Amino acid sequence: MRIVMIGSGYVGLVSGACFADFGHEVICVDKDESKIAKLKAGGIPIYEPGLDDLVARNVASGNLSFTTELSQAVGDADVVFIAVGTPSRRGDGHADLCYVYAAAREIAGALKGFTVIVTKSTVPVGTGDEVERIIRECNPVAEFAVASNPEFLREGAAIDDFKRPDRVVIGIEDERARAPMEEVYRPLSLNKAPILFTSRRTSELIKYAANAFLAMKITYINEVANLCEAVGANVQEVARGIGLDNRIGSKFLHAGPGYGGSCFPKDTLALMKTAQDHDAPLRLIEATIAVNDQRKRAMARKVLAAMGGNVRGQTVAVLGLTFKPNTDDMRDAPSLAIIQTLQDAGAKVRAYDPEGMDAARGLLNDIDYATSPYDAAQGAAATVIVTEWDAFRGLDLARLKSAMVEPVLVDLRNIYPPHKAREAGLRYVSIGRPQEDEFEKDAAASGEREAA
Repeated sequence: MRIVMIGSGYVGLVSGACFADFGHEVICVDKDESKIAKLKAGGIPIYEPGLDDLVARNVASGNLSFTTELSQAVGDADVVFIAVGTPSRRGDGHADLCYVYAAAREIAGALKGFTVIVTKSTVPVGTGDEVERIIRECNPVAEFAVASNPEFLREGAAIDDFKRPDRVVIGIEDERARAPMEEVYRPLSLNKAPILFTSRRTSELIKYAANAFLAMKITYINEVANLCEAVGANVQEVARGIGLDNRIGSKFLHAGPGYGGSCFPKDTLALMKTAQDHDAPLRLIEATIAVNDQRKRAMARKVLAAMGGNVRGQTVAVLGLTFKPNTDDMRDAPSLAIIQTLQDAGAKVRAYDPEGMDAARGLLNDIDYATSPYDAAQGAAATVIVTEWDAFRGLDLARLKSAMVEPVLVDLRNIYPPHKAREAGLRYVSIGRPQEDEFEKDAAASGEREAA
């Protein structure tokens, strides 16, 4: 199949490279000349594990190429994917579809013969209808069908998600689109990946509904963590206890500082706005958005409390800036709100992140960037783990303590067993594990070790 991917950002580049690896002939198109030049030179504009090797291998095989010229590429294509950005629109929170519609207009003028145009960007219900209308208006004689094929890629695990998906959702209104879309995904038949054909509007809603449900699940366990701290329970054990129920499942039940990233914040907001516009408000999603926003500031207050309340002039080491590990994505990362609140309270911030510091420089002011976790902790009155990078899971806690002027470790991801942190001499604060409970368990464990 000859495939064109309009947009060479996260979704477009990963999808295009994976389709090429399936044996399709793929051209990735982007208006950003510097991005295309970098890709042609062998560079990768985003961080995603394994993507550099995947792109290089398929460029070398001739299956993958890059261009800024849309017209020729689309004219020769069997299937054209629209994978441009749909950020939250300023002022009202709706998804900004200007890039999707602009791509539709350009595609319309380049069509030759029957072509399937597929929206892979995350778009509100009814977007496919508008894309079809625009193309029909711009090119009344064009032979085409518009389909919806939302992506379900996790940053940091996108290649595996694409090649071994839980499901592939394809929304069509024109049966002529079915056979080409089946051929596009035919290589997945070896893995027996479920391919769900639905109506176009249903497909568009599935993406938003899925992300909103996961965001709600994260927010739920974060609120349960608050209750655990108040009543003396352990949120990790609660999460395991409820996650063993197959109707609930264990994924997305890890308490932390709130969700962020390129998908959950904008998709929950867009779904909420769509529901309100159709007089079918989603109150649970409205509450999820509000609680998550409050959660990030509450985590900063947790750090302030651990430091005694007065942090003016003191240095706080922040480990982890990206919204999750294995990405350089800083969009709506909890670290942004946490750092801003700490700075507002008069603290100085020194941060370290394995991949996110370049992106952070454009979003954060007046912070120092360290070369390692221990460099970040040097002279700090507290160290805060915000993102659970593997590089932070096996720290020498005694070394960390010796670098700080005050031995306070605030673990917002519950990476460490409390007794391990306290054995290193650290005053340890975590999420959903009450201090009294932790002290008692630590003392009991210490007594057992001494008796042994």
